[in-house]
Amino acid sequence: MSVPQLNDEHRGEEILAVFDTAFGRLLAADPAAFRVKFRKMAASAFAFYRGTACLFYHDLDAGGEGDLRGPYLDERTSRVWIHGDLHAENFGTYMDANGRLIFNVNDFDEAYVGPFTWDLKRLAASVALIGYAKALSDEQISELVGVYAAAYRERIHALATGAKDDEVPPFTLDTAQGPLLDALRDARSLTRFGLLDSMTEIRDFERRFAPGGGSVELDAATRYKVLAAFDGYLETLPESSLTRPDSYRVKDVVGRRGIGIGSAGLPSYNILLEGNSDALENDVVIYIKQAQVPAVSRHITDRAIRDYFQHEGHRTVISQRALQAHADPWLGWTELDGAGQLVAEVSPYAVDLDWGEIDDPEEIAAVVADLGRATATMHAAADDQSGESLVPFSTERAIDAAIAADESGFGDLLVDFAHDYGARARGDHQIFVDLFRNGRIPGL
Repeated sequence: MSVPQLNDEHRGEEILAVFDTAFGRLLAADPAAFRVKFRKMAASAFAFYRGTACLFYHDLDAGGEGDLRGPYLDERTSRVWIHGDLHAENFGTYMDANGRLIFNVNDFDEAYVGPFTWDLKRLAASVALIGYAKALSDEQISELVGVYAAAYRERIHALATGAKDDEVPPFTLDTAQGPLLDALRDARSLTRFGLLDSMTEIRDFERRFAPGGGSVELDAATRYKVLAAFDGYLETLPESSLTRPDSYRVKDVVGRRGIGIGSAGLPSYNILLEGNSDALENDVVIYIKQAQVPAVSRHITDRAIRDYFQHEGHRTVISQRALQAHADPWLGWTELDGAGQLVAEVSPYAVDLDWGEIDDPEEIAAVVADLGRATATMHAAADDQSGESLVPFSTERAIDAAIAADESGFGDLLVDFAHDYGARARGDHQIFVDLFRNGRIPGL
């Protein structure tokens, strides 16, 4: 990657300009939420990197890496479903529509259609940041990124050449190992009742949301609008989800505060539903959250892609359904106050990959290899078989052919980028901390 040399003052101004474009409107609406977000980002270079996909894509463009005809990119490989914010902590467990616990990529808020290498570069730089934080040498970091590249390439090739399902199984309780298996076992130990107990209480023989804990009571007008949006959401669910009409009976609705680092300033609501039986322990909590403009979309100029989506909620859901096999059956979209909304279950079975205890270099390498395989599986899921016409070709075959044209350079491309951008992100983190603590971020 070609990184322009800027002094700290000029780079600080550049960071502030990117932040204003990406966050300005939301920050003005809810400065307190962004103070919380920015304090979390100040904690480490990795936390800063997590919260700044907007800066990452800005830098790709500024450094010439945003070229849609760059290495390994052609008319097809520059136009596939991508995650958009693929870093080493955006992996975890979920319960799929078939009732299986799966470990895979999660958090599809930034998903879009673009070059497959952008996902790989963002993940590779995150590996460099984790390696640096764990005091690994540059050589060890190079080896880790090489392991990721090799595992991705091997899995893409297997999928492109028609490997059978038992040759490329998903990561489940039967197939996962190490920290991935630990996460799945932790998820299995969780229960719907435990989730409900943490968020709700029984009043007058019925379950309701408990006060406090970040929940906000709604006035009558807002409640009416949220319930109207819920009715619109029901129309977006696949027929297979509508097996028991009573499942969608609303018991309660509240506003929410304190959602994730990437969602500061976005309105959010929780709705309590009857679930698949009259038993109180089977109630379901779903959330309605205003969907955001994905950072990557500001650097993709194809109007056919932009016009394909009704709004950002629709984009998020269609992208997730394309990228994630057997996605959450509660996943859907709606509109509220003219803005697109994402709707999904607050899952009791979600456990994120925890890097805190993964310190041994060999164990890190094994995990990174699995993340490479998971990335390839995600990219391969989102192709002509996904049910969406926006990507009407086999992505795994297109990617496999592109890499085959220059096998030896593929790993080197990611290794070089990981070191360059990892160093850039560490420097940017310090600049950001100084901007924040000295009151230089407008609106806070």
